[in-house]
Amino acid sequence: MTKRNEVDELVRLREKAHEGGGPERIKKHHAKGRKTARERVALLLDEGSFEEFDMFKTHRCHHFDMEKQEYLGDGVVTGYGTIQGRLVYVFSQDFTVFGGALSETFAEKVCKIMDMAVKNGAPVIGLNDSGGARIQEGIESLAGYTDIFLRNVTSSGVVPQLSGIFGPCAGGAVYSPALTDFTVMVKKNSYMFLTGPKVVKAVTHEEVDTDSLGGAGVHTAKSGVAHLAAESEEQAIDFLKDIFSYIPQNNMETAPFVPTNDPLNRFDPDLDKIIPENPNEAYDIKDVIYRTVDDGKLLEIQPDYAPNLVVGFARYGGISVGVVANQPKFLAGVLDIDSSVKGARFVRFCDAFNIPVVTFVDVPGFLPGTVQEHGGVIRNGAKILYAYAEATVPKVTVITRKAYGGAYCVMSSKHLRGDINYAWPTAEIAVMGAKGATEVLYARDIKEHEGDKAEFLKAKEQEYAENFANPYIAAKRGYVDDIILPNRTRFRIIRALTMLKDKRDSNPPKKHGNIPL
Repeated sequence: MTKRNEVDELVRLREKAHEGGGPERIKKHHAKGRKTARERVALLLDEGSFEEFDMFKTHRCHHFDMEKQEYLGDGVVTGYGTIQGRLVYVFSQDFTVFGGALSETFAEKVCKIMDMAVKNGAPVIGLNDSGGARIQEGIESLAGYTDIFLRNVTSSGVVPQLSGIFGPCAGGAVYSPALTDFTVMVKKNSYMFLTGPKVVKAVTHEEVDTDSLGGAGVHTAKSGVAHLAAESEEQAIDFLKDIFSYIPQNNMETAPFVPTNDPLNRFDPDLDKIIPENPNEAYDIKDVIYRTVDDGKLLEIQPDYAPNLVVGFARYGGISVGVVANQPKFLAGVLDIDSSVKGARFVRFCDAFNIPVVTFVDVPGFLPGTVQEHGGVIRNGAKILYAYAEATVPKVTVITRKAYGGAYCVMSSKHLRGDINYAWPTAEIAVMGAKGATEVLYARDIKEHEGDKAEFLKAKEQEYAENFANPYIAAKRGYVDDIILPNRTRFRIIRALTMLKDKRDSNPPKKHGNIPL
């Protein structure tokens, strides 16, 4: 073969690899409103930055006439590129080749880029669109999945791992996204489940479709498996890029600093009026967040799951932070099983990747009742406590209103190594609310005041509030560092974060702790 022919052959093979499962399958894929593996990579990465690996790799299976069906790349596109000029490793599963089913060589390709990501300290983004294991390969396929799972685990906390679900993700395939840091799904087009509708019907006799069993709505609102639900593939890619913009390359670096034109000393008088006069009246904690962060931008994570706790990424003075906030609009902002797990996982991600945590506290306690107690609210509530206590990143806390009982303790209190703890003048820091405390403390005296019970209780509630349910008692003890004007919250948070930028803290040497899973 001449040199010219060799070049022509290379061009031909590259074109063939780019065809995936062939023009007809790509056409059917597009007809369903779905993009191909390569089109998704092109949307994700900076133009012209993608460098592909193992384009010519094929499967090694010789069962069930598989040797007659060979596709270059074997159902997954792998390589590296940049997003906003920053290095990232990518794999994108190709549904047009064997339905994106995973084979031994498919897994080898994915493992290669995951290993390179750890060695070179860069995030991994997986674009999933697969029907599961390639049945024809049997144990080799299962071994391949497990090789990937192992890397998900060993990479955890070393480099960020993001997952996009763009089609089916079934059986063993779901465990890799579940082990990554953030998962984005596409409404109507993507789903995740261990066992499909047919198996569910055969075993439990339940009639359920794929979307109701494992669609984006289910996993972002009910199960908590996924973090964001996109209206389209383009929006899903944008979500992945947005998350990427707030996080560092690896656990040894910090997130990119993004200069802002939003004045660092911007005061907001509206914050002085945001807390209602009635202590039982709700307000939206997101209004507080929007008014204090740079340019009013918050990338909320899991907005539809456990909405009584808000978590997300924002910036203060250009510094990327994780925001955690009780939400009085839902369940009065109480902590429960789901919100505790949601908060704990987010705080632990931030701690693993050197992202400071800013916490807004307005929490009346943990949700009472048999459902919560029997469901393990003690064990699950301990997770958020553990996460805050373990975290060594800068931690800035602002108590806006209620901070009662054990919930006060777990929400980044000074006692859990909170670095800077502020309170608004409206803060109520106590074992419980004035009404409940009065009924306990004066249970015997109430019997002696049957005639003027209401007046007696009101007076005692007022007395308790003045003596205990205010921030000054905590300030006298040093449990809050300062009582600040609400309108100056942004300025004070930024100054605190600037002061803490070179913070050094550590935990006792150990293999790892035993978080109450």
